[in-house]
Amino acid sequence: MSSIPDMLMRAWRFRHACKKFDPHKKISDADFQTILEGGRLSPSSFGFEPWQFLVVQNPGLREKIRAVSWGAQQQLPTASHVIVILARKPHEMQPDSSYIQQTIMRETQDLPEDVAEARTEKYREFLEKDFALAGNERAEFEWVARQCYIALGNMMTAAALLGIDSCPIEGFRKADLEAVLSREDLMDDARWGVACMLAFGYRAKEPRPKTRRPEEAVVRWVQ
Repeated sequence: MSSIPDMLMRAWRFRHACKKFDPHKKISDADFQTILEGGRLSPSSFGFEPWQFLVVQNPGLREKIRAVSWGAQQQLPTASHVIVILARKPHEMQPDSSYIQQTIMRETQDLPEDVAEARTEKYREFLEKDFALAGNERAEFEWVARQCYIALGNMMTAAALLGIDSCPIEGFRKADLEAVLSREDLMDDARWGVACMLAFGYRAKEPRPKTRRPEEAVVRWVQ
């Protein structure tokens, strides 16, 4: 039986940005649910879960997305499953917003009032002083999008452990993609923006060998 470190190493070496999938091979419902759980259970700053995973299976919608996605020309028609990861807009993520106060702190995290109040002030200080994000909508949105990338990474690793290929996708015109989703009533652009896309399936051919810089070039130990 393989050890957990061996399984992880095989998964990381197996994973690559798959550009073209075998369109005849589909991911089972059970396996894809496991992948989605990898995203749903991912960590996020303050535990605020600022994402939504839009699973796009409709071929017609995929073609509309493809028209504004130069980096997904082969993936969208061939992938078994495609996710558009949406990130909450800055006003949804303000310390006093109903999403933070009610949906997260009260309904999801079930925090006592004194703890919620203290957490709110710590979060406000984080936005205003620690990371100096407050008042800069672009910076605030990019901070939220960074949380979404944690979920993206976990879903790709989950897929690799299951022998499923994936491809993270940023090759799209963000405003145009958001317009497509808004016209299809799939995204309220007052509340959401697109962080990235993610395609899953089974490779149509073997990839070239993985290339990475050596460990000594990227890891620095401070004893």
